[in-house]
Amino acid sequence: MSLVQQLIELVKRWHVPASELLSVIGVSESALENPLSRLPVATMCELLNHARLLTGEPGLGYYLGLQKRVSVYGYVGFAALSASSLREVVELAARFGRLFSTALTIDLHVEARTASLYFEEQANLGAVRDIVLISLLFGLQTIGSALTGQEAPVLVDLAIPRPAYQPRFAHLAPDLRFGQPFNRLVLDAATLDLPIVTADPMALRVARALCERSLEGLGYDIELVERVRRLLASDEDGYRSLEQVAARMHLSSRTLKRRLAFQEVSFSALVDRERREKAMILLRSSGLSIDDVAERVDYSSASSFVRAFHRWTGMTPAAYRRAGRQRSMSDVGR
Repeated sequence: MSLVQQLIELVKRWHVPASELLSVIGVSESALENPLSRLPVATMCELLNHARLLTGEPGLGYYLGLQKRVSVYGYVGFAALSASSLREVVELAARFGRLFSTALTIDLHVEARTASLYFEEQANLGAVRDIVLISLLFGLQTIGSALTGQEAPVLVDLAIPRPAYQPRFAHLAPDLRFGQPFNRLVLDAATLDLPIVTADPMALRVARALCERSLEGLGYDIELVERVRRLLASDEDGYRSLEQVAARMHLSSRTLKRRLAFQEVSFSALVDRERREKAMILLRSSGLSIDDVAERVDYSSASSFVRAFHRWTGMTPAAYRRAGRQRSMSDVGR
């Protein structure tokens, strides 16, 4: 509910009272007093759309991003404030992200000197997709600077068309690119080692315990997906089947499938994700042919791999490789 409180405070700038904002979802302000309660993604989207209509401000995502504070993320924010480095903050966000939203998942990839933080949409964000993505990625830059006391160069890629209101806010995010295959932040990998100015090891242990307990209370098995991901890769190139992974976990395939469904993920989606990530690394960091990359990620033919890669990224493998070669870290230092 802290995200709703943030929105309530923001719309006051346009003289919109909380009662008028909340009327669209039939919730009173007193019902928001529990900071750990949550709204369904669809309800939150409805609220954001109503806020845009009431304020008449299409670029609401930028305003939300500018006022973003780590405390809005509850126990996860508490953990981030206590972490030792920016890398640890990212790991906490990826591990406990479901505590503040199930709309997106977070994944970190480091290739040579470049770190990419990917945000994969898990829900239909509808008409407010731009608000959600801009406020999140732009807001995380604000939070990162506050946590480290430094402003590191960051590129922002968004998988949405350039909105008509963008020219009004271009000065706030000159390194923001629209129409990209992914939603991600790209930065120098060394930035991940920046220390957090409020680091506190004892407080971090407490915050981690609170996050673990909260996830368990929501019914999430935080280890299950990671265990499955670790078991997917076979000793040879390729991926284990559902039955093979289940056997190694001493479960029936039916039980594993059901437990994954409860975590809102499917086995096939996990395999797809591992294939995509491995393919991206191989295309960027090796001289392997497209045929060889296809074989390494367990596709029977290059054409099948090309179709899958285009579905993942909106690009062909060859185009993705060319784009990677053209983009150097000098772009990050602009």
